[in-house]
Amino acid sequence: MTQSSTADAGPFFDPEEEPAAPAGQPVTLVEGSTFAVSGRSGDMGAEGPEGLFFRDVRMLSTWRLRLDDHPLQVLSVLPHEPFRTTFLARVPPQSSSTELLVERRRYVGEGMREDLRVRNLGMQTVAARLRLDVDSDFADLFAVKESRVQERSGESSISVEGETIALGCRSGTLDLGVRISATGAQAHRGQLAFDLLLAPRSDWETTVMVIPVVDGEEVQPTFPTGRPVEESHPAQRLQRWRAASPAVETEDVELLRTLRQSMEDLGALRLFDPGDPDTVAVAAGAPWFMALFGRDSLLSSYMALPLDPTLALGTMKTLARMQGTKVDTRTEEQPGRILHETRLGADFPLAHGGGNVYYGTADATPLFVVLLGELRRWSIASEQVDTLLPDAERALAWIEQYGDRDGDGFVEYQRSTEAGLVNQGWKDSWDGINFADGTLAETPIALCEVQGYVYAAYVARSHFAYLAGDDEATDHWADKADALKAAFNERFWLPDRGWFAVALDGAKRPVDSLTSNIGHCLWSGIVDDDKAAQVAEHLMSPEMFTGWGVRTLASSMARFNPMSYHNGSVWPHDSVLVATGLMRYGFVEQAQRIGTGLLDAAREFGGRLPELFCGFDRSEYPSPVPYPTSCSPQAWAAATPVQVVRMLLRLEPRMPRNEVWFAPAWPERYGRLQIHHLPLGGRRVSLVVDEGRAALEGLPEGIRVIRRSRPPLQPARPGQG
Repeated sequence: MTQSSTADAGPFFDPEEEPAAPAGQPVTLVEGSTFAVSGRSGDMGAEGPEGLFFRDVRMLSTWRLRLDDHPLQVLSVLPHEPFRTTFLARVPPQSSSTELLVERRRYVGEGMREDLRVRNLGMQTVAARLRLDVDSDFADLFAVKESRVQERSGESSISVEGETIALGCRSGTLDLGVRISATGAQAHRGQLAFDLLLAPRSDWETTVMVIPVVDGEEVQPTFPTGRPVEESHPAQRLQRWRAASPAVETEDVELLRTLRQSMEDLGALRLFDPGDPDTVAVAAGAPWFMALFGRDSLLSSYMALPLDPTLALGTMKTLARMQGTKVDTRTEEQPGRILHETRLGADFPLAHGGGNVYYGTADATPLFVVLLGELRRWSIASEQVDTLLPDAERALAWIEQYGDRDGDGFVEYQRSTEAGLVNQGWKDSWDGINFADGTLAETPIALCEVQGYVYAAYVARSHFAYLAGDDEATDHWADKADALKAAFNERFWLPDRGWFAVALDGAKRPVDSLTSNIGHCLWSGIVDDDKAAQVAEHLMSPEMFTGWGVRTLASSMARFNPMSYHNGSVWPHDSVLVATGLMRYGFVEQAQRIGTGLLDAAREFGGRLPELFCGFDRSEYPSPVPYPTSCSPQAWAAATPVQVVRMLLRLEPRMPRNEVWFAPAWPERYGRLQIHHLPLGGRRVSLVVDEGRAALEGLPEGIRVIRRSRPPLQPARPGQG
């Protein structure tokens, strides 16, 4: 809702405006690939998807605090940063200790630290026994997430000494343990106990340290006692992230809150390379996907470019280091292929017996080249971008040699292992690709959006060749782009329906369901101009557009279910790519409707868009209906509001040609917008939109601002201006 007052200028994040955790929602803390999930009490239980996870293994499965054998009554959860929070509780009424307030300050890093404080707020001296129940099942992350935890085979151990409990597990090559200790504790099997005697108005405090042990070596704690939390690496990195982020002024307080939340979540989802601290990638999402994902990380960092271009560069460098080099049917690795995901745990179901990297995706490889082209257009670290060109060449070689399985010019997928994903596009659930009558498509499958990504990759490569002055290569890649576009518009177009098939199945039959995937084809520019209007009409029809976003599958299709994962739900990242495509083809009002709908949904979710939500129409329920197991925060959902703003500003740099396309279609409802310290062309610029005025200030000298919307990018040709 638009506010009449002007929100203060400042970074996206303001600690003074941090909201309390929503009632009933689990509390997730995250730092790198370590995370903790608990209830609002702060307790964790092995019976649910809770615990402390380190390197994709649950190091704590039980963490339960009791006072005089009473469970604690939750008063509040006070979040601070992504890696720390405070739980406040008391003992329920009718207890002799109701005057006691229990404060738990939790810090998650390489392990966990929890500062316990008990305050006697009453007038009488209180004697009480505080008990912390602890245990670890050393279960794999996937087993916990999918509720299939079984007793681990191998040798488990437990030892108690003084104030410390040591738990261990050895199975095959796995040798893990955890040490739990606290000053003043009485350690027992599965329990730390503390006897308290509190005078009136007095406090008692201790610190519980949870330290993982790997191959007999203790991991260095991130938050050791004796050092201020503000001096820790996570706190300092977050402070630098906030200081370097663009600062926003807007008349819409809700929009500002959403952008601040997006910045905070993307900062929390960063992954740091221990061997190269300057290389920062983005994880897919918390709590279950705190790992590098090819497609997710590429699209998320693409959308986050106006916030921090180093995310995209770091993601690209990290993916390049793990680019496929050999053929391995167990992991679906192939030379030049970009990975689907990485994992650290021992039980990685997508790569049984083949390590911790799985490559089964059809779209990450062309998207790698697409993002590299985008980095060049933004003139971000041009020398480092150039060093990634050989990796882009290997990716393009994969497209032609392995991606196009049958030589028909289209990239298809079919898994090479029964443990792999059946569907290998972004809708990778088992039933994600289906015909209008509900029949499932059979592999090998050529997805429409993947052909669009490949087209955009060819276009990007033609521009690299053009800038290098290589006329022969420029023509080669431009010809390939033109040929693919012509073939796509002939083979995928359904003239009797007025939309593109979502795929060609194994028999080369068009899979005729109406899906959001066709909006990605607009985003990539592969759609012929004479078909774009019909595509736009169907995407904005009541069958597809809910008022909050675009459904993944039209309500008129047989498999439509608004509560499904990929067959009728709304995914924010999907919707904003659809909107960006519509804007590029000139459908301004339609793009604005999707963009404002997504920002309205973010408002209803407290400023944080989830991974997905149910696809009910806005007229049915006053708020978007949450999807039960949606990740939050999730990287491409967090980046969606940033991309919405960029899309509405129609900001498209082409710095190597000394151009910036900037023609805002900024809705009046949001009022004045000003952004400071926006990274562009190797500099920090300011942007303002106010009552018909639009300006970019601080651009490098000689940059021309083009005051119209940039059409879909075309292949470069020798001799172009």
